[in-house]
Amino acid sequence: MQDSSRPSELPNRWLIAAAGVAMQIALGAVYAWSVFRTPLVKAFHWSIIEVSLTFTITIFTLGCAAFVGGLWMRAKGPRVVGLTGGLLYGLGVTLACLSNHGLWVLYLSYGLLGGAGIGLGYIVPVATLVKWFPDRRGFITGVAVAGFGAGALVTAPIATRLIASIGVLSTFAVLGVSSFLLVAGSALVMRDPPAGYRPEGWEPSQKGSARGATDFTLRQALGSWQWYALWGMLFLNVSAGIAIISQASPMAQEISGVDAAVAATMVGIISIANGAGRFLWAWLSDAIGRRWVFLSMFLLQAALFFVLPRVAEFSMFTTLCVIILLCYGGGFGTMPAFCADYFGAKDVGSIYGLMLTAWGFGSVLGPVLIARVRQSTGHYDQALYILAGILAVSAILPLIVRPPAAVPLKDVGEHTTRRAA
Repeated sequence: MQDSSRPSELPNRWLIAAAGVAMQIALGAVYAWSVFRTPLVKAFHWSIIEVSLTFTITIFTLGCAAFVGGLWMRAKGPRVVGLTGGLLYGLGVTLACLSNHGLWVLYLSYGLLGGAGIGLGYIVPVATLVKWFPDRRGFITGVAVAGFGAGALVTAPIATRLIASIGVLSTFAVLGVSSFLLVAGSALVMRDPPAGYRPEGWEPSQKGSARGATDFTLRQALGSWQWYALWGMLFLNVSAGIAIISQASPMAQEISGVDAAVAATMVGIISIANGAGRFLWAWLSDAIGRRWVFLSMFLLQAALFFVLPRVAEFSMFTTLCVIILLCYGGGFGTMPAFCADYFGAKDVGSIYGLMLTAWGFGSVLGPVLIARVRQSTGHYDQALYILAGILAVSAILPLIVRPPAAVPLKDVGEHTTRRAA
């Protein structure tokens, strides 16, 4: 049923979308972590592996916290969850300024507290905007998470200048406070649409639709094999792309023979691709369908990973990595809409929030695989060929996945009764 509220009584959904993008840009600063690595190693004589573990802890915690945030949103709404995420994230980054007391402080502050804040905040715009834009699900989730992918592009140069002028620990304090203000300010704008909301003049099309007839609860979604198929697709796509992110600079130097300064330019370029892919593939998925987007990304990446070890020219190497990172971002841009298509938008916060654990596990598998194979063989070739094979096999998933059967009306009624009680 269409909501009876007049359009003039509703907030501007594009303003909510803008707030969501601003929130994601602030949270996406986590992808600028590499600018802290060398200053921390030099200042405290920690190893590269010890400092890099902070990023792994942050991303893994992010995936777990996103699920908690999705569940919490059902009870308290997006504003409370977003404000809490901003507080934890800002506090975690700020407290990292005390890391001179020990590496464990960095792990607890930036890693656990910061990661929890990012996870709580990340799910808010994703789960909220699919409800405001049922007519443009792929487009709007792509726009929202593109902000996260582009966060490093904004933060990295600012953090680099701050580190040079005030030191790495003071930079954490400055970024922590500013991140809290931006995330919290954006969270104040976030709200769910009224029940039954539809954009003016829009009616859902049933022709060729992949969307189920009813909204699934988290328990019902977990009872379908499709949820696990979507989790697997996100996990495999993340594992491949983040393997490149974790080794981009040294890989470019080894394969194409450039120096560290030139390789650093590629890191900035692929961060742009990460953000752009979240919008471009998600926008395309509205036209050709989510399954075909994932099939295209898997097959394209399989071919690129196979060719990558044989490319010695830097500009071509960079081009291939840009396309891979476009696909990496595309998975994050497309999957929220994919999830809402299959399970409905009502509980997408918890259903997709739990699915984001694939991000955490992928952030372990990809970087560990490529690092260990490089360590044992002395080159990247074998690791890239392994990833090419994994991606080729992964293409089976989008070929076989289909929308789940609609929830029986009896189950829907029971769920509605329980929630009303």
